[in-house]
Amino acid sequence: MDIFIFGFITGLSLILAIGAQNIFVIEQGLKKNNVFIVCLLCSLFDAFLIALGVFIFHYFLFFSNTLVILILNILLIFFLMFFIYQKALQTNNQYTYTKKSKDTVFQSVIKTFGFTFLNPHVYSDTVFFLGNFSKSMDISSKIIFGLGASTASLIFFFILGYGAKAVSKHINNAYAWKLINIFIIIFMTLVILFIVYNEIYVVFFK
Repeated sequence: MDIFIFGFITGLSLILAIGAQNIFVIEQGLKKNNVFIVCLLCSLFDAFLIALGVFIFHYFLFFSNTLVILILNILLIFFLMFFIYQKALQTNNQYTYTKKSKDTVFQSVIKTFGFTFLNPHVYSDTVFFLGNFSKSMDISSKIIFGLGASTASLIFFFILGYGAKAVSKHINNAYAWKLINIFIIIFMTLVILFIVYNEIYVVFFK
């Protein structure tokens, strides 16, 4: 039980930070848009990455390669730029939040996949961090540790998504959604600038 709690706390600490994926989950909750699917996929994707870290992270040192990280960052930047472009179009629309602005199940799946796997930090934080934490454990302890971390992820994403859905009735008007979209645009732009800054720092100052 101690190992399960340790895994739970460790896993929770990795996903509590406000990142692009969490903002996306909150937005889907506020829109009441495929909330269950988005939360479930985030949890399953996280469980998959946790399993890689806990059991076979030594074989995934490929993702620590500088060139691989650069490629993932470039793909993430283009993905975020397209996402920002969509939000800008919605913000310029007088009727920002309509049924037409909701994603299909397929679109939600693709976006959830992108926000999860195109982010290089998900590999360094989840795969390698948890892998290093658990590398000296025996197989049964690794399983319990991984279950603890995966449970934390499951609870977190469903609370995040359905918590946002619960308060969505207070912001179901065009003006509120304009403000939300503006916040998302600013936040995602800052994420892009942070990625670019990190890459410049790595290339020229490391």
